[in-house]
Amino acid sequence: YSNYRESYEDDGEDYPTLSVPVQGFLNHLTEQAGSFETEIEQFTETLNACVTTDDALQELAELIYQQATSIPNFSYMGARLCNYLSHHLTISPQSGNFRQLLLQRCRTEYEVKDQAAKGDEVTPKQFHAFVPFLGELYHNLEIRGTNGQVTRADILQVGLQELPNA
Repeated sequence: YSNYRESYEDDGEDYPTLSVPVQGFLNHLTEQAGSFETEIEQFTETLNACVTTDDALQELAELIYQQATSIPNFSYMGARLCNYLSHHLTISPQSGNFRQLLLQRCRTEYEVKDQAAKGDEVTPKQFHAFVPFLGELYHNLEIRGTNGQVTRADILQVGLQELPNA
């Protein structure tokens, strides 16, 4: 991941896309979940150097969301990664920080719950993969208040309670 960053720093070029290094790291975590603790700091440093625009931050949130909802058993690791990045990414553009963009992405998926439950074969499967990720996000995503207290994103709990009705 750092080799990718360094090759573009040397050339003075902009990063073409985040998908290559991010997808590589996500695949690595999928195969070796135990490496999260030892590699997350370096990966976050790389992201802080690469993710400098609203579009890049949006792309990052989407890549993690897609991995967490398309790879079986990655929802827990994806939620842990989202929590870590929400506290350690330094970019906070006007469009929203990482956590806000991620929650907006989840809201987009949540809002089509009625159609997803009644859709073709693919749509319900995608929606059913979203549900465990939403649960893991509720369990893992920590929001720190102004005086340091840690809370959960209660809106996720409300959403989880409403999903069985769909």
